Amino acid sequence: MPPEGRGRRVFRLRQGRMNMDTLKVLVVDDESRMRKLVRDFLVKKEFEVLEAGDGAEAIDIFFRQNDIALVILDVMMPNMDGWQVCREIRKYSKVPIIMLTAKSDERDELLGFELGVDEYITKPFSPKILVARVEAILRRTNVMNADEILKAGAIEINRAAHQVLIDGKNVDLSYKEFELLTYFVENLGLALSREKILNSVWNYDYFGDARTIDTHVKKLRSKMGARGEYIKTIWGMGYKFEVDE
Repeated sequence: MPPEGRGRRVFRLRQGRMNMDTLKVLVVDDESRMRKLVRDFLVKKEFEVLEAGDGAEAIDIFFRQNDIALVILDVMMPNMDGWQVCREIRKYSKVPIIMLTAKSDERDELLGFELGVDEYITKPFSPKILVARVEAILRRTNVMNADEILKAGAIEINRAAHQVLIDGKNVDLSYKEFELLTYFVENLGLALSREKILNSVWNYDYFGDARTIDTHVKKLRSKMGARGEYIKTIWGMGYKFEVDE
C-alpha cells in the first residue's frame, strides 16, 4: 500500500503541462510479446515506456515513478489482475488508464467505466489505433491553456486544474466525465448526436452501440445533482446541454 502523501503528489504532477515527447507510459501485460509490440509503437512516437509483467510489479513501478502520464493495463494477469491494479491506482491518482482485455464482455466494460477507466480496448487491436488513443488522451490532459475557465449557469470548469465547481462546490469527476462535461459546455445549446460525442470526446470511431455515452451521461448527471437537468436527452439522437436560468 503506498503512503497517503505519495499518492497525492502523483496526482498533482499530472495537472501541469508536459512535453508530449517525454511523457512516460506504463505498459502492463503478462505477455512479453504484447508489451514489446505496444512499446515499439509508442517508442516510435518518442514516448518513454516502462513495462510490468504483472499487477504487483505495476503497482510498485507506478508509485516508485511519480511522473507516469498514462497506464495501459491488461485485465487478466497473475499476482494481481487489472481490476485490482486499477482500484489501487484510483485511490491515489486520476492518471488516464486504458484497459486491454482478451474478451468482449459488456459487464467488464461497464465495470471498467465504473472504476474510472478512460478507454477499453478488446484484443486483438491495431497498435496504431492504440497509440492514436494514447496521444488523444494526453493532448486533452496536458496541452491546455492554463488560465482557461469555462462557465455555464451554476457550473465553472477550470481546464488546467481539472476542476469542476457546481454551485461553488467542488465535484469529483473521472477524467472522461470531465471531458464529457467540458464538451457539453463548449457546445451549449447545440444538439449533439451520440456519434458526434463519441468522435469528439473519445476521439476515435467507436464500433459499438451507445452504451458508452449513456453510461457516462447517467453517472455525470448523478454527480451534478440538481444541475444534471442541464443535460437534456434528445430521444433517438443524443443530448443537448442547456442552461435555463
